[in-house]
Amino acid sequence: MSDAPTKPTGEAGDAATGLTGEAGDAAVPWPVVGVVRAIRRRADLSQRELARRAGVHHATVGRIEAGRLAPSIELLCRIIGVAGHRLAVVDESGRVLRPMRDWADTRDGADRRYPSHLDAILDPEPGEWWADVYGLARPPETFYRDRDVRDAMRRRSQWEVRVAKYRNVPPPPRQIRYG
Repeated sequence: MSDAPTKPTGEAGDAATGLTGEAGDAAVPWPVVGVVRAIRRRADLSQRELARRAGVHHATVGRIEAGRLAPSIELLCRIIGVAGHRLAVVDESGRVLRPMRDWADTRDGADRRYPSHLDAILDPEPGEWWADVYGLARPPETFYRDRDVRDAMRRRSQWEVRVAKYRNVPPPPRQIRYG
């Protein structure tokens, strides 16, 4: 029997895989049932053996494969890990999204992380901190609050780094930083 993916036939297999449309369709539920079954087949394990190796009750694997239980990400990672695989987030073009690193030294005064959509600036220069205009003491790290400034700086940075891609494109304007 081949491990190659097969397209559902429109029979009972559709409900078991969770597929209701094309594989790339965003409205299609992710086929966790089919993934767990494929992992079990790849590892050549019974439900009981898979459950024992993943550290769960055998009925849990049965309920997942029957579509009556949606596993947590942690449980799904353990089940997938039994066969030596890992769970990954992939964008539309097939690139794997890597998790952001959590730097212990880039937290604010209340020991909170900065929002992940903001680029942290370590040791900001004069004018890089939004409150410099108010004469406040500069923190050891900060971020740009103005989305337009952040986006313009990213465009400029991409233009500077990706020389071959932007060879015949005029440079984006330099952004005036806070201050």
